[in-house]
Amino acid sequence: MAEVVLMKGNEAIAESAIRSGCLYYFGYPITPQTEIAAYMAKTMPKRGGVFLQAESEIAAINMVYGVAGSGKRVMTSSSSPGVSLKQEGISYLAGSELPALIVNVQRGGPGLGGIQPSQSDYFQATKGGGHGDYHMIVLAPSSVQEMADLTSKAFDLADKYRMPAMLLADGTIGQMMEPVVLPEGKPNLIDKPWAANGTLMKRKHNIINSLNLDTPDLERQNFERYKKYAVVEENEVMYEDYMMEDAEVCIVAFGIAARVAKNAIAAARKEGIKAGLIRPITLWPFPKKPIAAAAEKPELKGFISVELSMGQMIEDVKLASSMKKPVELVNRAGGMIPTPDEVLTAIRKMAGGDK
Repeated sequence: MAEVVLMKGNEAIAESAIRSGCLYYFGYPITPQTEIAAYMAKTMPKRGGVFLQAESEIAAINMVYGVAGSGKRVMTSSSSPGVSLKQEGISYLAGSELPALIVNVQRGGPGLGGIQPSQSDYFQATKGGGHGDYHMIVLAPSSVQEMADLTSKAFDLADKYRMPAMLLADGTIGQMMEPVVLPEGKPNLIDKPWAANGTLMKRKHNIINSLNLDTPDLERQNFERYKKYAVVEENEVMYEDYMMEDAEVCIVAFGIAARVAKNAIAAARKEGIKAGLIRPITLWPFPKKPIAAAAEKPELKGFISVELSMGQMIEDVKLASSMKKPVELVNRAGGMIPTPDEVLTAIRKMAGGDK
């Protein structure tokens, strides 16, 4: 039976992970995600799990690699600079086709930056981040409820496709408190015949490895991996279509920026301006098809990408729309968040002038 509790976003991630069958957590504290590690440290031992604060982010991601290779559900979490340190290990996970969850509760950057919310790790998450040709499934929650729901979804998708998944949140969603419906826990019963978890003298040894010095075979592996990615792109795109039926201005935004955009859309509608929102929930795979479809509508005057960065997702919006309509940017950076008035001003301008 589901229960409703008031939780901080970071805590919702942690509790959902445990209820999703994750009993192994390796991480290192960094603001604004430290509550995840703190919750795991307090809760995991009581629930039969393992919490370990590693000596570094690099150590943590390699511990994740080891447990993922054994077939167990495992996760790590960090914030922007810490996730940068994990990139080599994430590439190894992708190269070895291992499922695991990486949580990034973003902060302002580059460098150490600040501790306020940001979305400036979009490129890092969706375009690789580490070395080599690979993708991660990247999910972007916009509420505390989605922090819980998408954590569970990320584990399921990672296992389904044997690839790492990332929950890409911003510091605001991580720190805010909202009511959350928590489902009953579910056991992790997914069969993983590829796992290196002991043969019981009944099968050949499974070997987990991302090293392949046979060049033609490594090329073959890359092409096979991208066939799998094409299946993910076809079947696992998630997005919210909000008031787009008659929209003449389309906002594209995720996370806290999407919540700001909805307030601006409500204000625009009161003024008679038909604005709508496409909110990517999967940042990879990106919702190309609904954006392309919107670009074909004769009544649509253009797109506005609302971001907590210098403009990163806007490149995917431009590609998805084939630039058939104008694409503008409303953004703040370094930990600042656009206001509904800033978004409304841009909506008015695109709709045909300030009103």
